[in-house]
Amino acid sequence: MDALLHSITPNFALPRRDSHPSYGLPGLNSPCRRSNSAHVAKKLLVSAATEKRGPDLDFNDPDWKSKFQKDFERRFNIPHITDIFPDAISIPSTFCLKMRTPVSEDFAGGYPSDEEWHGYINNNDRVLLKVINYTSPTSAGAVCIDPDCTWVEQWVHRAGPREKIYFRPEEVKAAILTCGGLCPGLNDVIRQIVVTLEIYGVKKIVGIPFGYRGFSDKELTEMPLSRKVVQNIHLSGGSLLGVSRGGPPISEIVDSMEERGINMLFVLGGNGTHAGANAIHNECRKRQMRVAVVGVPKTIDNDILLMDKTFGFDTAVEEAQRAINSAYIEAHSAYHGVGIVKLMGRSSGFIAMHASLASGQVDICLIPEVHFNLHGPHGILRHLKYLIETKGSAVICVAEGAGQDFLQKTNAKDASGNTVLGDIGVHIQQEIKKKFKGIGIPVDVKYIDPTYMIRCGRANASDGILCTVLGQNAGFYQVISQ
Repeated sequence: MDALLHSITPNFALPRRDSHPSYGLPGLNSPCRRSNSAHVAKKLLVSAATEKRGPDLDFNDPDWKSKFQKDFERRFNIPHITDIFPDAISIPSTFCLKMRTPVSEDFAGGYPSDEEWHGYINNNDRVLLKVINYTSPTSAGAVCIDPDCTWVEQWVHRAGPREKIYFRPEEVKAAILTCGGLCPGLNDVIRQIVVTLEIYGVKKIVGIPFGYRGFSDKELTEMPLSRKVVQNIHLSGGSLLGVSRGGPPISEIVDSMEERGINMLFVLGGNGTHAGANAIHNECRKRQMRVAVVGVPKTIDNDILLMDKTFGFDTAVEEAQRAINSAYIEAHSAYHGVGIVKLMGRSSGFIAMHASLASGQVDICLIPEVHFNLHGPHGILRHLKYLIETKGSAVICVAEGAGQDFLQKTNAKDASGNTVLGDIGVHIQQEIKKKFKGIGIPVDVKYIDPTYMIRCGRANASDGILCTVLGQNAGFYQVISQ
């Protein structure tokens, strides 16, 4: 769990994870394509991996591995406040850890040092990012750096409380904001950040309403936060602070922070939000303002490369199954019934895939990462005809970003700057009706779009724990300012 915080830094953009593990499940229609020659596949795999590694490397150089590791350490180095303010003075941590009662084994090698006793995290602690040693680029799920798939250790900083801190709690004014779309667990993270800051002794904690907009809209006032205020907010979905997309210019945001005396900023959001957090950090640094900015990564799609799981994903999958179950009942109860469910997933199909796997009722799962055809001998419609003839019904689960090449292109953008997607669910529904009418087979098609329903509920137990860890580690990170 300590590795979760290592994406919590405004110093780099959140890389997206656009590939899925391969599961041998015959019930799902996932086209499998094999290259005619192994070396072509190997070349493609290595090429795909090296695109993400950063600088060009000469694999004939005997020191390439060392150079790669140094570059990785440089790019993922977490900035410390002393990098900007070398004269910053540390004080002993105000976060107290309960000591356990010593036992005889503790004295086997002599009297334990203070470091062994109090349980703080050492600044030199690291966590191994990847634990699988792939021996071939053709292995399932392999991500290789060089053509021989050489094992290269990649280490990231360990999260947790440190012995020394660089902000005096009585001088801190911390602000929290949530941006982008809703996600189960936002209130859980807000709650734990507030609780952790209060444990350190921070008294001035405020919430900025409706994301970055709250810094510029004069009608929006900051919300005082305390343990009493946030005690039960995790029992509800949504965000106590409200959300919005976009925001004012960075200079205006930093001006507002300076005017309000904010020297700690917690930002909960996705790619665009973290780009804004990074810009705020750079502007504060340019102005020599002693401000710490921490980003807590949020995406319901579970597509951040360095994280095993993002908060809200488990809850979304759980809620998505309700729609799939409804589609199954509708399809199974009708003569030649077809149920279509469209789920969130602009660039990745993790929600659609996991909900399909968990339900066990989906016959066809369509995701953005895997190209498919609707028509033709290997098309979805031909397979659907087979399912109707053999099973009498079928259920299709499709991610919103799948099959966009079948739809008319648009230049329209949303508030976050993303291209507005066409409705692939409606398109598939229309194509099914047209196809089966043409071949004289009656079908009863039901289309369910629970897009926003799956993101509005409270976090389930699994996400609640993850949010607690993220919120607590964000508080640790901010106060130590490492």
